[in-house]
Amino acid sequence: MLSKQLHDAVNAQINAELWSAYLYLAMSMDAEAKGYKGVANWYHVQFREEQDHARIFMNYLNSRDAKVVLQPIDAVPETWESVADMFKQTLEHEKKVTALINNLAAIANDDRDFASINRFTWFIDEQVEEEENARELIAAAEAVEGNKYGMYMLDKELAARTYTQASPLATAE
Repeated sequence: MLSKQLHDAVNAQINAELWSAYLYLAMSMDAEAKGYKGVANWYHVQFREEQDHARIFMNYLNSRDAKVVLQPIDAVPETWESVADMFKQTLEHEKKVTALINNLAAIANDDRDFASINRFTWFIDEQVEEEENARELIAAAEAVEGNKYGMYMLDKELAARTYTQASPLATAE
């Protein structure tokens, strides 16, 4: 059984993951409106991944006989100055998500809830990857800023990204 504190924190995390999905969907739409179909694709894959993350947390609560409580999703920004700015905001956002995940693990640790610690370890590893990807994309976008051909090539590269369902979902459903 989850502690009330951990139960509440996981429900808050579900909301944060859905907000993240909404943010990345907004970034995808802004990039597409500006003609960056590859960047739009990259963010659309991010959107789907964040939905997966929310679903993993929902499945986890259900598996622990804890109620999922969905909350309203706050508004997100709608436009960005540049692709580099999008990636910079992505990194800052992912750092916040990392802090939230670390907080979940800390609560589970204090509760000596080893099942929850085990589930959260996947997310901890995922966040290392998310931050690293954002840093690499910032560097790439800054390297081609002002260079139309370079931006065209980066956009083409990002168009090749495909969605892969998160492994905890592949084994759970």
